[in-house]
Amino acid sequence: MSICPICNGLREVYLQCTQCGKQMVDSGRLMDFYDDYSPYMEIDLMKMEDGYSDTNSGKKCPHLYTCPTCQKDEVIFIKE
Repeated sequence: MSICPICNGLREVYLQCTQCGKQMVDSGRLMDFYDDYSPYMEIDLMKMEDGYSDTNSGKKCPHLYTCPTCQKDEVIFIKE
């Protein structure tokens, strides 16, 4: 079983926005934004449905990073 170091508070990732240069903020797992119940669903089941081939192997966790200045969103795959 793999765990995401970001979801579990073991590590932080700092990203610079490619549009405006400001620091982006981790908004959480991408899967948590699908619908009202997705944050409560089994993580591995949600990875099978997210449409990303990188997550199907169970080795990467997609996180949504947002720039608070220009509102640009970017999905970053975190190695578990």
